[in-house]
Amino acid sequence: MKMSRSRLRNSLLALSLSAVFALTACAPSASPAPSSLSEGVPAELAPFYEQAIAWKSCDSGFECARVDAPIDWANPAGKTLELSLIRHRASGSDRAGSLFVNPGGPGGSGVTFIRDNLDYAIDKKLQAAFDVIGFDPRGIGESTPVTCYDAPEMDEYLYGLTPTKRNTAAALSEQIAAATSFGKACLSRTGELLGHVDSVSVARDLDMLRALVGDKTLNYVGYSYGTFIVAMYAQTFPQNVGKLVLDGAVDPSVSSANGLVAQAKGFEMALGNYLTRCFTQLDCPFENSVATARATISTLLAQLDEQPIEAEDGRQLGADTMVTAIIAPLYSKNSWKYLTQLFDDVINRDGAETAFALADWYNDRNENGEYQSNQTEAYDAVTCLDSPASPSSQWQAEAAQLEKAAPLIGRYFAYSEANCSVWPIKAVLTPGPLGPTGERPIVVIGTTGDPATPIAWAESLAKQLTNGRLIRLTGEGHTGYNRGSECVNKIVDDYMLGIAQPATLSTCS
Repeated sequence: MKMSRSRLRNSLLALSLSAVFALTACAPSASPAPSSLSEGVPAELAPFYEQAIAWKSCDSGFECARVDAPIDWANPAGKTLELSLIRHRASGSDRAGSLFVNPGGPGGSGVTFIRDNLDYAIDKKLQAAFDVIGFDPRGIGESTPVTCYDAPEMDEYLYGLTPTKRNTAAALSEQIAAATSFGKACLSRTGELLGHVDSVSVARDLDMLRALVGDKTLNYVGYSYGTFIVAMYAQTFPQNVGKLVLDGAVDPSVSSANGLVAQAKGFEMALGNYLTRCFTQLDCPFENSVATARATISTLLAQLDEQPIEAEDGRQLGADTMVTAIIAPLYSKNSWKYLTQLFDDVINRDGAETAFALADWYNDRNENGEYQSNQTEAYDAVTCLDSPASPSSQWQAEAAQLEKAAPLIGRYFAYSEANCSVWPIKAVLTPGPLGPTGERPIVVIGTTGDPATPIAWAESLAKQLTNGRLIRLTGEGHTGYNRGSECVNKIVDDYMLGIAQPATLSTCS
Protein backbone atom coordinates (compact mmCIF):
# COMPACT_ATOMS: atom_id res chain seq x y z
CA MET A 1 0.00 0.00 0.00
CA LYS A 2 1.32 3.44 -0.79
CA MET A 3 1.31 7.08 0.07
CA SER A 4 1.01 9.86 -2.46
CA ARG A 5 1.43 13.56 -2.93
CA SER A 6 1.50 14.93 -6.48
CA ARG A 7 5.07 13.86 -7.25
CA LEU A 8 5.39 11.39 -4.38
CA ARG A 9 4.09 8.08 -5.68
CA ASN A 10 4.82 5.34 -3.20
CA SER A 11 3.77 1.73 -3.66
CA LEU A 12 4.58 -1.70 -2.33
CA LEU A 13 8.16 -1.36 -3.46
CA ALA A 14 9.79 -4.37 -1.86
CA LEU A 15 7.19 -6.73 -3.28
CA SER A 16 6.26 -5.43 -6.68
CA LEU A 17 9.08 -3.49 -8.30
CA SER A 18 10.50 -5.95 -10.81
CA ALA A 19 11.04 -5.23 -14.48
CA VAL A 20 8.14 -6.26 -16.73
CA PHE A 21 9.32 -8.27 -19.70
CA ALA A 22 7.37 -9.58 -22.67
CA LEU A 23 6.53 -13.22 -22.14
CA THR A 24 7.49 -15.61 -24.88
CA ALA A 25 5.36 -18.67 -25.39
CA CYS A 26 5.37 -22.12 -26.89
CA ALA A 27 4.00 -25.64 -26.30
CA PRO A 28 0.34 -24.81 -25.58
CA SER A 29 -1.74 -26.99 -23.26
CA ALA A 30 -5.35 -25.82 -23.10
CA SER A 31 -7.41 -26.42 -19.98
CA PRO A 32 -10.97 -27.51 -20.72
CA ALA A 33 -13.74 -25.03 -20.05
CA PRO A 34 -14.86 -25.83 -16.46
CA SER A 35 -18.59 -25.48 -17.13
CA SER A 36 -19.50 -27.18 -13.82
CA LEU A 37 -17.83 -24.30 -11.98
CA SER A 38 -19.99 -21.72 -13.74
CA GLU A 39 -23.20 -23.04 -12.25
CA GLY A 40 -25.24 -20.22 -10.81
CA VAL A 41 -23.45 -17.65 -12.95
CA PRO A 42 -25.83 -15.48 -15.02
CA ALA A 43 -26.13 -16.72 -18.60
CA GLU A 44 -24.59 -13.56 -20.03
CA LEU A 45 -21.42 -14.17 -17.96
CA ALA A 46 -21.10 -17.88 -18.74
CA PRO A 47 -18.93 -17.37 -21.87
CA PHE A 48 -16.27 -15.73 -19.71
CA TYR A 49 -16.44 -18.36 -16.97
CA GLU A 50 -16.30 -21.20 -19.50
CA GLN A 51 -13.49 -20.05 -21.80
CA ALA A 52 -10.55 -22.43 -22.09
CA ILE A 53 -7.12 -21.36 -20.83
CA ALA A 54 -4.31 -22.11 -23.26
CA TRP A 55 -1.32 -22.39 -20.94
CA LYS A 56 2.01 -22.11 -22.73
CA SER A 57 5.57 -22.57 -21.54
CA CYS A 58 6.98 -19.08 -21.14
CA ASP A 59 10.09 -19.39 -18.97
CA SER A 60 12.01 -22.03 -17.08
CA GLY A 61 9.44 -23.75 -14.87
CA PHE A 62 6.54 -21.44 -15.73
CA GLU A 63 3.48 -21.38 -17.95
CA CYS A 64 1.64 -18.28 -19.11
CA ALA A 65 -1.79 -17.49 -20.51
CA ARG A 66 -4.12 -14.66 -21.40
CA VAL A 67 -7.88 -14.68 -20.91
CA ASP A 68 -10.70 -12.26 -21.67
CA ALA A 69 -12.91 -10.36 -19.25
CA PRO A 70 -15.57 -7.71 -19.84
CA ILE A 71 -14.39 -4.17 -19.27
CA ASP A 72 -17.68 -3.56 -17.48
CA TRP A 73 -19.04 -6.58 -15.62
CA ALA A 74 -22.46 -4.92 -15.63
CA ASN A 75 -22.35 -4.87 -19.44
CA PRO A 76 -20.72 -8.17 -20.47
CA ALA A 77 -21.86 -7.71 -24.08
CA GLY A 78 -19.63 -4.64 -24.35
CA LYS A 79 -15.91 -4.32 -24.92
CA THR A 80 -13.46 -6.78 -23.39
CA LEU A 81 -9.95 -6.64 -21.95
CA GLU A 82 -7.16 -9.19 -21.53
CA LEU A 83 -5.78 -10.51 -18.25
CA SER A 84 -2.24 -11.89 -18.09
CA LEU A 85 -1.46 -14.95 -15.93
CA ILE A 86 1.61 -16.95 -14.96
CA ARG A 87 1.63 -20.37 -13.29
CA HIS A 88 4.21 -22.46 -11.48
CA ARG A 89 2.90 -25.99 -11.21
CA ALA A 90 2.89 -27.74 -7.83
CA SER A 91 6.25 -29.44 -7.31
CA GLY A 92 4.86 -32.22 -5.10
CA SER A 93 2.75 -35.23 -5.97
CA ASP A 94 -0.19 -34.36 -3.72
CA ARG A 95 -1.65 -31.27 -5.45
CA ALA A 96 -4.13 -29.25 -3.36
CA GLY A 97 -5.34 -26.86 -6.08
CA SER A 98 -4.32 -23.39 -7.20
CA LEU A 99 -3.00 -20.53 -5.07
CA PHE A 100 -3.40 -17.00 -6.43
CA VAL A 101 -0.93 -14.34 -5.30
CA ASN A 102 -0.98 -10.54 -5.54
CA PRO A 103 2.00 -8.34 -4.49
CA GLY A 104 0.10 -5.14 -3.75
CA GLY A 105 0.34 -1.60 -5.03
CA PRO A 106 -2.11 -0.78 -6.49
CA GLY A 107 0.04 -1.22 -9.56
CA GLY A 108 2.13 -4.26 -8.67
CA SER A 109 2.46 -6.95 -11.32
CA GLY A 110 1.59 -10.41 -10.09
CA VAL A 111 3.11 -11.93 -13.21
CA THR A 112 6.47 -10.29 -12.59
CA PHE A 113 6.29 -11.06 -8.88
CA ILE A 114 5.87 -14.81 -9.35
CA ARG A 115 8.25 -15.09 -12.31
CA ASP A 116 11.10 -13.16 -10.65
CA ASN A 117 10.41 -13.70 -6.92
CA LEU A 118 8.62 -17.02 -6.50
CA ASP A 119 10.57 -18.11 -3.42
CA TYR A 120 10.04 -14.68 -1.85
CA ALA A 121 6.32 -14.78 -2.57
CA ILE A 122 5.51 -18.32 -1.38
CA ASP A 123 7.58 -20.80 0.61
CA LYS A 124 8.60 -24.24 -0.63
CA LYS A 125 5.95 -26.13 1.35
CA LEU A 126 3.12 -24.31 -0.38
CA GLN A 127 4.89 -24.45 -3.74
CA ALA A 128 4.89 -28.24 -3.40
CA ALA A 129 1.15 -28.39 -2.74
CA PHE A 130 -0.29 -25.67 -4.98
CA ASP A 131 -0.08 -24.40 -8.51
CA VAL A 132 1.07 -20.86 -7.70
CA ILE A 133 -0.58 -18.32 -10.01
CA GLY A 134 0.30 -14.66 -10.43
CA PHE A 135 -2.00 -12.35 -12.33
CA ASP A 136 -1.82 -8.76 -13.48
CA PRO A 137 -5.05 -7.08 -12.39
CA ARG A 138 -6.99 -5.14 -15.01
CA GLY A 139 -5.20 -1.94 -15.97
CA ILE A 140 -1.83 -3.19 -14.73
CA GLY A 141 1.31 -4.55 -16.35
CA GLU A 142 0.79 -7.10 -19.10
CA SER A 143 -2.98 -7.09 -18.75
CA THR A 144 -4.76 -4.41 -20.77
CA PRO A 145 -3.09 -1.39 -19.14
CA VAL A 146 -3.95 2.10 -18.04
CA THR A 147 -1.79 4.41 -20.14
CA CYS A 148 -1.16 8.09 -19.43
CA TYR A 149 2.29 9.58 -20.01
CA ASP A 150 5.44 8.80 -21.95
CA ALA A 151 8.77 8.69 -20.09
CA PRO A 152 9.71 12.41 -20.34
CA GLU A 153 6.22 13.43 -19.23
CA MET A 154 6.40 10.99 -16.33
CA ASP A 155 9.79 12.35 -15.31
CA GLU A 156 8.34 15.82 -15.00
CA TYR A 157 5.27 14.54 -13.13
CA LEU A 158 7.30 12.51 -10.62
CA TYR A 159 10.53 14.46 -10.29
CA GLY A 160 9.72 18.03 -11.34
CA LEU A 161 10.46 20.70 -8.78
CA THR A 162 7.77 22.66 -6.99
CA PRO A 163 8.34 26.20 -8.33
CA THR A 164 6.51 28.05 -5.55
CA LYS A 165 6.64 27.94 -1.78
CA ARG A 166 5.33 24.65 -0.41
CA ASN A 167 1.76 24.30 0.84
CA THR A 168 0.62 27.72 -0.30
CA ALA A 169 -2.41 28.56 -2.44
CA ALA A 170 -0.12 28.94 -5.46
CA ALA A 171 1.53 25.56 -4.86
CA LEU A 172 -1.87 23.89 -4.46
CA SER A 173 -3.03 25.47 -7.71
CA GLU A 174 0.02 24.04 -9.49
CA GLN A 175 -0.59 20.62 -7.94
CA ILE A 176 -4.21 20.61 -9.08
CA ALA A 177 -3.18 21.70 -12.57
CA ALA A 178 -0.63 18.86 -12.77
CA ALA A 179 -3.16 16.31 -11.49
CA THR A 180 -5.79 17.56 -13.94
CA SER A 181 -3.43 17.23 -16.90
CA PHE A 182 -2.41 13.76 -15.77
CA GLY A 183 -6.03 12.60 -15.42
CA LYS A 184 -6.97 13.99 -18.82
CA ALA A 185 -4.05 12.16 -20.44
CA CYS A 186 -5.06 8.92 -18.72
CA LEU A 187 -8.64 9.20 -19.97
CA SER A 188 -7.57 10.12 -23.50
CA ARG A 189 -5.04 7.29 -23.83
CA THR A 190 -6.87 4.60 -21.84
CA GLY A 191 -10.50 5.17 -22.77
CA GLU A 192 -13.40 3.27 -21.25
CA LEU A 193 -11.19 0.98 -19.17
CA LEU A 194 -10.19 3.91 -16.92
CA GLY A 195 -13.63 3.84 -15.31
CA HIS A 196 -13.51 0.10 -14.54
CA VAL A 197 -10.22 -0.60 -12.73
CA ASP A 198 -11.80 -0.45 -9.28
CA SER A 199 -11.09 -3.26 -6.83
CA VAL A 200 -14.57 -4.80 -7.00
CA SER A 201 -14.12 -5.27 -10.75
CA VAL A 202 -10.77 -6.93 -10.00
CA ALA A 203 -12.53 -9.20 -7.49
CA ARG A 204 -15.01 -10.21 -10.19
CA ASP A 205 -12.11 -11.01 -12.51
CA LEU A 206 -10.59 -13.10 -9.75
CA ASP A 207 -13.74 -15.18 -9.34
CA MET A 208 -13.72 -15.87 -13.08
CA LEU A 209 -10.05 -16.91 -12.87
CA ARG A 210 -10.85 -19.22 -9.95
CA ALA A 211 -13.40 -21.03 -12.09
CA LEU A 212 -11.12 -21.13 -15.14
CA VAL A 213 -8.37 -22.98 -13.26
CA GLY A 214 -10.94 -25.49 -11.99
CA ASP A 215 -11.19 -24.53 -8.31
CA LYS A 216 -14.53 -24.49 -6.48
CA THR A 217 -13.20 -22.01 -3.91
CA LEU A 218 -10.49 -19.37 -4.03
CA ASN A 219 -7.11 -19.90 -2.35
CA TYR A 220 -5.13 -16.67 -2.19
CA VAL A 221 -2.19 -14.91 -0.56
CA GLY A 222 -2.30 -11.13 -0.88
CA TYR A 223 0.18 -8.54 0.32
CA SER A 224 -0.63 -4.93 1.22
CA TYR A 225 -3.16 -3.58 -1.32
CA GLY A 226 -3.57 -7.20 -2.42
CA THR A 227 -5.46 -7.71 0.86
CA PHE A 228 -8.02 -5.10 -0.18
CA ILE A 229 -8.71 -6.96 -3.43
CA VAL A 230 -9.53 -10.17 -1.62
CA ALA A 231 -11.51 -8.37 1.10
CA MET A 232 -13.73 -7.10 -1.72
CA TYR A 233 -13.81 -10.67 -3.08
CA ALA A 234 -14.86 -12.17 0.26
CA GLN A 235 -17.84 -9.87 0.66
CA THR A 236 -18.83 -10.18 -3.01
CA PHE A 237 -18.42 -13.98 -3.25
CA PRO A 238 -18.58 -15.27 0.35
CA GLN A 239 -19.75 -18.68 -0.88
CA ASN A 240 -16.52 -19.09 -2.87
CA VAL A 241 -14.07 -18.26 -0.09
CA GLY A 242 -11.42 -20.92 0.35
CA LYS A 243 -8.17 -20.34 2.22
CA LEU A 244 -7.23 -16.66 2.21
CA VAL A 245 -4.16 -14.98 3.73
CA LEU A 246 -4.17 -11.17 4.01
CA ASP A 247 -0.66 -9.95 4.88
CA GLY A 248 0.08 -6.29 5.59
CA ALA A 249 -3.63 -5.67 5.70
CA VAL A 250 -5.50 -2.61 4.46
CA ASP A 251 -8.52 -1.55 6.50
CA PRO A 252 -11.44 -0.99 4.08
CA SER A 253 -13.23 1.21 6.60
CA VAL A 254 -10.48 3.87 6.68
CA SER A 255 -10.83 6.94 4.46
CA SER A 256 -7.98 7.95 2.18
CA ALA A 257 -7.25 11.04 4.31
CA ASN A 258 -7.12 9.10 7.59
CA GLY A 259 -5.14 6.34 5.93
CA LEU A 260 -2.52 8.82 4.78
CA VAL A 261 -2.13 10.16 8.32
CA ALA A 262 -1.63 6.62 9.63
CA GLN A 263 0.98 5.89 6.99
CA ALA A 264 2.86 9.15 7.54
CA LYS A 265 3.00 8.33 11.24
CA GLY A 266 4.19 4.81 10.38
CA PHE A 267 7.03 5.95 8.14
CA GLU A 268 8.09 8.55 10.70
CA MET A 269 8.19 5.76 13.28
CA ALA A 270 10.32 3.60 10.99
CA LEU A 271 12.68 6.51 10.29
CA GLY A 272 13.06 7.04 14.02
CA ASN A 273 13.86 3.34 14.47
CA TYR A 274 16.50 3.61 11.75
CA LEU A 275 18.06 6.65 13.42
CA THR A 276 18.19 4.88 16.79
CA ARG A 277 20.12 2.02 15.22
CA CYS A 278 22.24 4.38 13.13
CA PHE A 279 23.96 5.70 16.24
CA THR A 280 25.24 2.18 16.98
CA GLN A 281 27.04 2.10 13.62
CA LEU A 282 30.49 3.52 12.95
CA ASP A 283 29.43 5.02 9.61
CA CYS A 284 26.37 6.91 10.91
CA PRO A 285 26.29 10.30 9.13
CA PHE A 286 24.61 12.06 12.08
CA GLU A 287 26.04 13.37 15.33
CA ASN A 288 24.96 13.69 18.96
CA SER A 289 21.41 12.30 19.17
CA VAL A 290 18.25 11.20 17.38
CA ALA A 291 16.71 14.59 18.09
CA THR A 292 19.70 16.31 16.48
CA ALA A 293 19.50 13.96 13.50
CA ARG A 294 15.82 14.74 13.02
CA ALA A 295 16.60 18.46 13.07
CA THR A 296 19.35 17.89 10.51
CA ILE A 297 16.96 16.05 8.18
CA SER A 298 14.32 18.76 8.56
CA THR A 299 16.85 21.46 7.65
CA LEU A 300 18.13 19.34 4.79
CA LEU A 301 14.68 18.98 3.23
CA ALA A 302 14.03 22.72 3.55
CA GLN A 303 17.38 23.43 1.88
CA LEU A 304 16.53 21.12 -1.02
CA ASP A 305 13.37 23.11 -1.63
CA GLU A 306 15.52 26.23 -1.96
CA GLN A 307 18.71 24.75 -3.44
CA PRO A 308 18.19 21.46 -5.29
CA ILE A 309 21.18 19.26 -6.09
CA GLU A 310 21.73 18.47 -9.77
CA ALA A 311 22.28 14.83 -10.72
CA GLU A 312 24.56 13.64 -13.50
CA ASP A 313 21.60 13.20 -15.84
CA GLY A 314 20.47 16.79 -15.28
CA ARG A 315 17.55 16.06 -12.97
CA GLN A 316 17.21 18.26 -9.91
CA LEU A 317 16.92 16.69 -6.46
CA GLY A 318 14.26 18.57 -4.54
CA ALA A 319 12.60 17.76 -1.23
CA ASP A 320 9.80 15.67 -2.78
CA THR A 321 12.18 13.26 -4.48
CA MET A 322 14.35 13.17 -1.37
CA VAL A 323 11.36 12.10 0.73
CA THR A 324 10.63 9.35 -1.80
CA ALA A 325 14.26 8.23 -1.49
CA ILE A 326 14.00 8.20 2.31
CA ILE A 327 10.77 6.21 2.35
CA ALA A 328 11.89 3.58 -0.16
CA PRO A 329 14.30 1.72 2.16
CA LEU A 330 11.94 1.95 5.14
CA TYR A 331 9.78 -0.88 3.81
CA SER A 332 12.41 -3.40 4.93
CA LYS A 333 14.97 -3.30 7.73
CA ASN A 334 17.39 -5.02 5.35
CA SER A 335 17.38 -1.87 3.22
CA TRP A 336 18.17 0.60 6.01
CA LYS A 337 21.85 0.58 5.01
CA TYR A 338 20.93 2.53 1.88
CA LEU A 339 19.60 5.34 4.06
CA THR A 340 23.05 5.80 5.55
CA GLN A 341 24.59 6.27 2.10
CA LEU A 342 21.72 8.55 1.06
CA PHE A 343 22.09 10.89 4.03
CA ASP A 344 25.87 10.85 3.84
CA ASP A 345 25.79 11.96 0.20
CA VAL A 346 23.12 14.63 0.49
CA ILE A 347 24.22 16.13 3.80
CA ASN A 348 27.68 16.65 2.31
CA ARG A 349 26.18 17.64 -1.08
CA ASP A 350 28.36 14.97 -2.68
CA GLY A 351 25.78 14.30 -5.35
CA ALA A 352 22.25 13.10 -5.93
CA GLU A 353 22.97 9.70 -7.47
CA THR A 354 21.98 7.62 -4.42
CA ALA A 355 18.78 9.62 -3.96
CA PHE A 356 17.74 9.20 -7.58
CA ALA A 357 18.73 5.51 -7.57
CA LEU A 358 16.38 4.90 -4.65
CA ALA A 359 13.57 7.04 -6.08
CA ASP A 360 13.97 5.40 -9.49
CA TRP A 361 13.84 1.96 -7.92
CA TYR A 362 10.69 3.06 -6.15
CA ASN A 363 9.11 4.40 -9.33
CA ASP A 364 10.29 1.44 -11.45
CA ARG A 365 12.45 3.65 -13.69
CA ASN A 366 15.65 2.15 -15.11
CA GLU A 367 18.98 3.87 -15.66
CA ASN A 368 18.07 4.52 -19.29
CA GLY A 369 15.12 6.64 -18.21
CA GLU A 370 12.49 4.05 -19.18
CA TYR A 371 9.65 3.05 -16.89
CA GLN A 372 9.44 -0.72 -16.55
CA SER A 373 5.78 -0.74 -15.57
CA ASN A 374 2.72 1.48 -15.41
CA GLN A 375 2.47 1.39 -11.62
CA THR A 376 2.09 5.17 -11.22
CA GLU A 377 -0.75 5.36 -13.72
CA ALA A 378 -2.40 2.29 -12.23
CA TYR A 379 -2.06 3.59 -8.68
CA ASP A 380 -3.93 6.82 -9.39
CA ALA A 381 -6.55 5.10 -11.54
CA VAL A 382 -7.38 2.46 -8.93
CA THR A 383 -7.24 4.56 -5.78
CA CYS A 384 -9.31 7.39 -7.23
CA LEU A 385 -12.08 4.89 -8.04
CA ASP A 386 -11.79 3.03 -4.73
CA SER A 387 -12.15 6.02 -2.42
CA PRO A 388 -13.50 9.54 -2.95
CA ALA A 389 -11.39 12.59 -2.15
CA SER A 390 -12.34 14.54 0.94
CA PRO A 391 -13.88 17.99 0.38
CA SER A 392 -11.41 20.81 -0.26
CA SER A 393 -12.74 22.59 2.82
CA GLN A 394 -11.04 19.88 4.92
CA TRP A 395 -7.60 19.92 3.28
CA GLN A 396 -6.02 22.54 5.49
CA ALA A 397 -7.10 20.73 8.64
CA GLU A 398 -5.85 17.45 7.17
CA ALA A 399 -2.48 19.08 6.42
CA ALA A 400 -2.22 20.20 10.05
CA GLN A 401 -3.11 16.68 11.21
CA LEU A 402 -0.41 15.20 8.97
CA GLU A 403 2.24 17.53 10.37
CA LYS A 404 1.18 16.75 13.92
CA ALA A 405 1.28 12.99 13.32
CA ALA A 406 4.60 13.12 11.46
CA PRO A 407 6.41 16.39 12.20
CA LEU A 408 9.38 15.53 10.02
CA ILE A 409 7.84 14.21 6.80
CA GLY A 410 4.08 14.74 7.16
CA ARG A 411 4.10 18.16 5.46
CA TYR A 412 5.41 16.56 2.26
CA PHE A 413 2.17 14.58 1.91
CA ALA A 414 -0.19 17.44 2.58
CA TYR A 415 -3.03 18.12 0.15
CA SER A 416 -2.85 14.66 -1.41
CA GLU A 417 -6.63 14.66 -1.69
CA ALA A 418 -6.28 17.25 -4.46
CA ASN A 419 -5.15 14.54 -6.87
CA CYS A 420 -8.33 12.47 -6.81
CA SER A 421 -10.52 15.57 -6.46
CA VAL A 422 -9.88 16.36 -10.14
CA TRP A 423 -9.76 12.78 -11.44
CA PRO A 424 -11.93 12.56 -14.58
CA ILE A 425 -14.08 9.72 -13.19
CA LYS A 426 -15.86 9.74 -9.84
CA ALA A 427 -15.14 7.11 -7.20
CA VAL A 428 -17.37 4.04 -7.32
CA LEU A 429 -16.56 2.75 -3.81
CA THR A 430 -16.90 4.36 -0.39
CA PRO A 431 -14.84 3.31 2.65
CA GLY A 432 -16.82 1.33 5.20
CA PRO A 433 -16.84 -1.90 7.22
CA LEU A 434 -17.09 -5.15 5.31
CA GLY A 435 -20.33 -7.05 4.87
CA PRO A 436 -20.55 -10.82 5.54
CA THR A 437 -17.49 -12.67 4.24
CA GLY A 438 -18.50 -16.30 4.66
CA GLU A 439 -18.03 -18.74 7.52
CA ARG A 440 -14.61 -20.10 6.54
CA PRO A 441 -11.62 -18.77 8.54
CA ILE A 442 -9.61 -15.99 6.88
CA VAL A 443 -6.08 -15.26 8.13
CA VAL A 444 -4.86 -11.67 8.60
CA ILE A 445 -1.22 -10.82 9.35
CA GLY A 446 -0.08 -7.55 10.92
CA THR A 447 3.46 -6.49 11.84
CA THR A 448 3.96 -4.10 14.74
CA GLY A 449 6.63 -2.05 12.94
CA ASP A 450 4.99 -1.99 9.52
CA PRO A 451 5.22 1.60 8.23
CA ALA A 452 2.92 1.22 5.23
CA THR A 453 0.02 -0.77 6.66
CA PRO A 454 -0.16 -0.14 10.42
CA ILE A 455 -0.89 -3.03 12.75
CA ALA A 456 -4.16 -1.32 13.72
CA TRP A 457 -5.45 -1.92 10.20
CA ALA A 458 -4.86 -5.67 10.48
CA GLU A 459 -6.57 -5.74 13.89
CA SER A 460 -9.57 -3.86 12.50
CA LEU A 461 -9.85 -6.02 9.38
CA ALA A 462 -9.70 -9.25 11.37
CA LYS A 463 -12.68 -8.03 13.42
CA GLN A 464 -14.66 -7.03 10.32
CA LEU A 465 -14.31 -10.47 8.71
CA THR A 466 -17.02 -12.94 9.65
CA ASN A 467 -14.36 -15.42 10.79
CA GLY A 468 -11.10 -13.50 10.94
CA ARG A 469 -7.96 -15.00 12.49
CA LEU A 470 -5.17 -12.53 13.34
CA ILE A 471 -1.44 -13.23 13.43
CA ARG A 472 0.35 -10.41 15.25
CA LEU A 473 4.07 -10.30 14.38
CA THR A 474 6.44 -8.24 16.51
CA GLY A 475 9.05 -6.84 14.17
CA GLU A 476 10.05 -4.24 11.59
CA GLY A 477 9.12 -3.92 7.94
CA HIS A 478 6.19 -4.36 5.61
CA THR A 479 4.39 -7.77 5.67
CA GLY A 480 5.27 -10.86 7.69
CA TYR A 481 4.78 -14.15 5.83
CA ASN A 482 7.94 -15.74 4.41
CA ARG A 483 10.07 -12.91 5.83
CA GLY A 484 12.08 -14.89 8.37
CA SER A 485 9.54 -15.74 11.10
CA GLU A 486 9.22 -19.51 11.47
CA CYS A 487 6.21 -18.90 13.70
CA VAL A 488 4.28 -17.01 11.01
CA ASN A 489 5.21 -19.48 8.29
CA LYS A 490 4.14 -22.50 10.32
CA ILE A 491 0.73 -21.02 11.13
CA VAL A 492 0.14 -20.04 7.49
CA ASP A 493 1.41 -23.31 6.06
CA ASP A 494 -0.60 -25.45 8.47
CA TYR A 495 -3.72 -23.42 7.63
CA MET A 496 -3.22 -23.62 3.87
CA LEU A 497 -2.39 -27.34 3.96
CA GLY A 498 -5.36 -28.22 6.19
CA ILE A 499 -3.17 -29.36 9.09
CA ALA A 500 -4.47 -26.93 11.72
CA GLN A 501 -6.72 -23.89 11.96
CA PRO A 502 -5.14 -20.71 13.37
CA ALA A 503 -6.30 -19.39 16.73
CA THR A 504 -8.41 -16.26 16.81
CA LEU A 505 -5.21 -14.45 17.84
CA SER A 506 -1.68 -15.75 17.40
CA THR A 507 1.47 -13.86 18.42
CA CYS A 508 4.84 -14.27 16.70
CA SER A 509 8.25 -12.65 16.69
